[in-house]
Amino acid sequence: MTTSPGRIVAGVVAMAATLPYLTLKLLWLTGTYVGVSRPELFATAKMIGANAATFALDAVGLVLALAFITRWGLRLPAWLVALPLWVGTGLLGTIVVGTPLTVLVEGLAPFSGDEVIASWVFMVVYGGFIVQGIALAAAFAFYAADRWPAAWSGRYGTAPPLQRVVAWGALIMCVVVGGAKFALAERIPELVAGVLALAAGAGYLALVLGRRRLPYLMMAWVGSGSMFGWALYTLIIMIVQGVPTTAHMVELFALMTGLVLGVAGAFLLTSGGGVVQAAQDPLERDDREGDRRPAYQGHH
Repeated sequence: MTTSPGRIVAGVVAMAATLPYLTLKLLWLTGTYVGVSRPELFATAKMIGANAATFALDAVGLVLALAFITRWGLRLPAWLVALPLWVGTGLLGTIVVGTPLTVLVEGLAPFSGDEVIASWVFMVVYGGFIVQGIALAAAFAFYAADRWPAAWSGRYGTAPPLQRVVAWGALIMCVVVGGAKFALAERIPELVAGVLALAAGAGYLALVLGRRRLPYLMMAWVGSGSMFGWALYTLIIMIVQGVPTTAHMVELFALMTGLVLGVAGAFLLTSGGGVVQAAQDPLERDDREGDRRPAYQGHH
């Protein structure tokens, strides 16, 4: 299987977009506090741990982008690609949509910096996240089209009756979570998170009811990933702060709903000879390329 030019370009752009954030975090972790007016706040164990965790998250994005443009990336197990990408696109998708809307409505005031972090840091970080989110999604789209072409043709697995029960229940939970986020929202990204929660439930239900179209898959994918990823991140922050609020329950429900949608979606895609095959095709035992084609086709 050859690597398409689009996959290479998108993957390289995604890798490049991770470098400013990774460099900034690495400098902070090593005691060089560029763009920070109060270094003592960043030298605490809590901040060091937070910076190390976010550095690791973006490093995963870098490795994923590299996997999308290399042949060894096609050999990776499906779950090892899909799971971090699902969470990553959920996290970045909210930023990709929410940041431009925030600038359009509120201007650059939310990114003008504060008494601790300089304004250029916000510009670099959010600008990099937007480019990274778009490029990573594009690279994965090319990668998935090459490795799982059935996803682009709409040939998904047949949904068993239990999936319908799960889909309707998840939709109700998505409406509850989305409504709660709207009610508690103080900023535009929080409103975007509510919209994505509704999109997750509606998209998954459409897939289960037989509307095998890529837009519904993307709604369910990004929406459920956003719920799970941001809820997990927010809950960790809230637990560290140790201040229980109503938002704790909202994020807990968002985490559980996103997880249910993610697991149910995985079963839908892998059932009945669906899109993502977890096991390698027997024809691939010799060269183990993972592209589910006879070993003599396309390999030189």
